[in-house]
Amino acid sequence: MPAMRFFALTSAALPLALILLTSSFPAAAAEQPAAATKKEVIVEQADANNSPKHHLDQLFSQLKRERDPEKASGIANEIRMEWNDSGSATVNLLMQWADKAIEEKRNPAALDFLDEAIALKPDYAESWNRRATLNFVMGNYRKSMSDIERVLDLEPRHFGALSGMAAILSNSGNDQLTLKAWERFLDIYPAERTAQEQANTLAEKLAGNRT
Repeated sequence: MPAMRFFALTSAALPLALILLTSSFPAAAAEQPAAATKKEVIVEQADANNSPKHHLDQLFSQLKRERDPEKASGIANEIRMEWNDSGSATVNLLMQWADKAIEEKRNPAALDFLDEAIALKPDYAESWNRRATLNFVMGNYRKSMSDIERVLDLEPRHFGALSGMAAILSNSGNDQLTLKAWERFLDIYPAERTAQEQANTLAEKLAGNRT
């Protein structure tokens, strides 16, 4: 996995709350027994265990426990699939247009699409992450880092954004902060081999500098 590769985010839907509705029959039915004059309608609470947020939390728990790199990669891909859905058809379409523009090297157009997606849904972390990736590719590291910080505000477990942060810090020559970024990454995704190698190399380098 190239260090500069950022990965896909999706927005989480809130579970429905329990709703208790109590309705009364009209006054014309007042002579009916009291028990029959009122009717309770209970809308069953949606199962929070089936919510997108709960599913994402489960995937992150599995990713943290998994030590087999291939199995962990499969879990990471499931997380990226969850991240890819913004919950908005319009934003999803803008993201698709941005991806196509990036593929065709039309970076200004891609930035416009991503800017619009962010304006429409500023709490959708993946649009910020995609723009961070594009800014990185274009060499706009300061803008990329700003977007990465926003991604991590919205989703602190975004391992793709953390790999982007590590890449930018590495380019700046700050080995200590780069190592910290990789350590944060590995706390979330411990089986990723490239991150392991990067962290080990930096740890050895820093240890050697201290002797």
